[in-house]
Amino acid sequence: MDEYAYVVNVDAAVVRDDEYLVVERSAEEDHAAGTLAFPGGKVEQTEGFDAVENTARREVREETGVEVGAVEYVSSNAFVADEGTQCLNVVTWCEYESGEPEAREPEEVADAFWLPYEAFGEREDVPEYIAAFAERVEERRSY
Repeated sequence: MDEYAYVVNVDAAVVRDDEYLVVERSAEEDHAAGTLAFPGGKVEQTEGFDAVENTARREVREETGVEVGAVEYVSSNAFVADEGTQCLNVVTWCEYESGEPEAREPEEVADAFWLPYEAFGEREDVPEYIAAFAERVEERRSY
């Protein structure tokens, strides 16, 4: 792969009061199967302007049925996925608007639910990087 070619992934940290919308990744997923994550996915060519924001909204809706409003940039990082794909990950903080979570794409999402921020450090199925993303969101929320 070209050293400058990356898949752009967007993580959507949807916050309702002091709870975060999380998904349990399907056992069939190539990357981080069975762990908790924020809803999210790849930026598609059709996203156009505001591609990151549109991707966050689309992925949250497709994966969980929850609707979000404002989307704000939090942080980004580059990583190599388990199967070798070079990725640029963009973490966003999303304003909750409506809906209760449900796993709407079973091939990608085994479950969707609200998780209190305090629980991120207590659960073994929360990868360190997801807990770190939540910590960054909390820092932004305190502004």
